Amino acid sequence: MSSERWKLNKDVDLPIGTIAPYLDPARYVHLKNVLGFYAKTSSAKHVSNLFYRCKDYLDMTQGQHPFSLASLISYRSSLDSKTEWYLGTLRGMIRQWARLGYPGIPDNSLALLDKLTLKGNEKGYAVQSMCPDTGPLTDIEMGAITEGALAAFGNGHVTLTDTCLLLTLALTGRRPGQIAALKVKDLISGDGRYQVNFPRAKQRSQGWRKSFKKFPVVEDLWLLLQEQVEFTTEEFSVRLAQAGQTLDPRTIKELPLFPELNNLRSDLPLVDQLENDALHVPTNRISDAVSRVASVIQVVSERTGSLIHLNPRRFRYTLGTNLGREGRGEYVIAEALDHSDMQNAGVYVKNLPEVVERIDKAVALQLGPIAQQFQGVLIPSERHARRAGDPRSRICSRSGNVGSCGSYGFCGALSPIACYTCVHFQPWLDGPHEAVLVQLISERDSVYETTNDLKIASVNDRLILAVSDVVSRCKAMKAGEANV
Repeated sequence: MSSERWKLNKDVDLPIGTIAPYLDPARYVHLKNVLGFYAKTSSAKHVSNLFYRCKDYLDMTQGQHPFSLASLISYRSSLDSKTEWYLGTLRGMIRQWARLGYPGIPDNSLALLDKLTLKGNEKGYAVQSMCPDTGPLTDIEMGAITEGALAAFGNGHVTLTDTCLLLTLALTGRRPGQIAALKVKDLISGDGRYQVNFPRAKQRSQGWRKSFKKFPVVEDLWLLLQEQVEFTTEEFSVRLAQAGQTLDPRTIKELPLFPELNNLRSDLPLVDQLENDALHVPTNRISDAVSRVASVIQVVSERTGSLIHLNPRRFRYTLGTNLGREGRGEYVIAEALDHSDMQNAGVYVKNLPEVVERIDKAVALQLGPIAQQFQGVLIPSERHARRAGDPRSRICSRSGNVGSCGSYGFCGALSPIACYTCVHFQPWLDGPHEAVLVQLISERDSVYETTNDLKIASVNDRLILAVSDVVSRCKAMKAGEANV
């Protein structure tokens, strides 16, 4: 702890020496000892939070005696209702300082901190407000994101690793740190079930990969992660071969699922390097991967008509919100989100935004062009299709042929409904698209009347918007408008 810079893990590198100018030498040593205690008993992220809250306090109270009554009162007055939790975090560290027996904290300062009533960090605003930029994603947005990511991967526009990272976040709601800590051995299958044994995060007094919780995943994600295992194994084999070494098959299960190979050292045995997190991808790279995929798939929100802003936290918000909307209690939500208690789960069961109760034709036609869920290309007639003249390419509906399929590969999707969100679909200008739209809306109403469950009834809302988009484009093309 004598160093002036502490690298606690692959993500946390603290410039401890930057607070030395604010303190006398003795108090500086005591503060380092207190932070050292937290470094041994708490997560690296918690230590980082304490350090930067302390640095912020020292910055704001320069010229005053550190940790004096006057300086704490001055700092409290500089905070508002949304930031007074800064002092709450600092208070916990100051109390621990005193409990550890180090001098430097006046008794009257401790007495003041004990009397203060401070608000905690604001929780749940993005969820309860259903903010379209930072809050939970709608079912339509989620469907467009996952399908868009898979399509982009299939076309070679995004990498396997970026696709796995985004879909793991989207389908499990885990934190980036949990995904970064995964090893090959954490993928578990048996009896037709697929699970990921996620290392737990934000567990006080527990080190890296000390506790786990299994999370079931769908087969599609499992198969994609198996491809990632093969990719990771090959990458390690190549890097080791360049250093004149070979990969021991018994070591494969210990490899990080998402590695940072630039940290691989040729002067140390691989098995020793796998005991810590040095070879695991930094968590900020996971956010970068989400941004890269988002920039490629360009998904538009039906709520704003603008591109969706994506970050890992939004997927957790979405999982919690969907569970709350399904009537699950706080305990179930806390368990699903891997919370250690229920203090943050309540936000998902209060003031929940509802799914749109009814979508009629007029509403659908208005929202369709905004949502832009149609991914194909509108063509004047069959002779303009990529597979013109091929009767097997025709997409049929109850009211007749609606367009052509531009793909030569096998497709098991239900046509014509699934086709409207497919990049290979080429709807014909004179196809009976309005009849398809009316059919979808009628089926939605029927399901709702039968089940009284909006979640089930709205399962095809994204398709309704896609068909509506095609109907609107057809009308615009017939009217001679451009950019349709």
